[in-house]
Amino acid sequence: MTLPTADAPLRHPEKAARPDSASPKKPPWIRVKAPGSPEYHATRRLMRELQLNTVCEEAACPNIGECWKEKHATVMILGAVCTRACTFCNVATGRPDQVDPQEPARVGDAVAKLGLNHIVVTSVDRDDLEDGGAGHFARTIKAIRAAAANTTIEVLVPDFLRKDGAIETVIAARPDVLNHNLETVPRLYAEVRPGARYFHSLRLLDQAKRLDPLGFTKSGIMVGLGEGKTEVLQVMDDLRAAEVDFLTIGQYLQPTPKHHPIARFVTPEEFESYRRLALGKGFLMVSASPLTRSSYHAGDDFARLKAARAASLGDRG
Repeated sequence: MTLPTADAPLRHPEKAARPDSASPKKPPWIRVKAPGSPEYHATRRLMRELQLNTVCEEAACPNIGECWKEKHATVMILGAVCTRACTFCNVATGRPDQVDPQEPARVGDAVAKLGLNHIVVTSVDRDDLEDGGAGHFARTIKAIRAAAANTTIEVLVPDFLRKDGAIETVIAARPDVLNHNLETVPRLYAEVRPGARYFHSLRLLDQAKRLDPLGFTKSGIMVGLGEGKTEVLQVMDDLRAAEVDFLTIGQYLQPTPKHHPIARFVTPEEFESYRRLALGKGFLMVSASPLTRSSYHAGDDFARLKAARAASLGDRG
């Protein structure tokens, strides 16, 4: 899924002057089959017919073949061009697209046609919009509810930095899961996630839980960027202080040589250690593996998340 080097300046003009960083050879546990199932092609055709973007394609997700075979696609609203320039991300950066007022209805149509039990909706960052795109998220949630009333909805939102009232708008639309990824440890933000602020993202997650205590909150980080174990454990503690329910941890994969280099490949055994430690800190659910991504197996995970909360409440009783 890695794009050719020559494509990097086109999608990422801000990275054109960066020196190339060769990605180390992938270990056996990180390799996946190329997509090609009939279901994959059917899902791709539907996305094209409805003129919808997916983060699966734009971010070069390694799980696209598996997920699309199961008709699971993460829709990316608000265009395909981001106003940020994160050094880990393969989504194109530059002048953003015009907001399409018909997009929410098309997303609802796609959910109904795919017969989804659970849908994940994410977006590019839209710092150019007064509300950061929060109203568009709310309209998309409403359209999905109208088209597929029984489908549960997970939104993976940007940080809405300096967008007063934005998270309130999204939470008022009542998504079943509010996800916002911290992505990495605070020390690496300036390099990995420029334009974002670690403690602002934490506050957004905390605010989401306070606005809707019964709603589920979720966040994720990548490892292999140069972080230390102690730093990862501190992020876990910070997320629990914000009462985040669900944590995902996955391996960072370098989209092109112009992106942030891979410091190392974290072993499956280390991921399992992180999973156990995070559960011990009180998360209701933890998904930690080399190929874990925010929306990977999201529907099945949502069912387990509800069961975990029910079990937790039962224990308290």
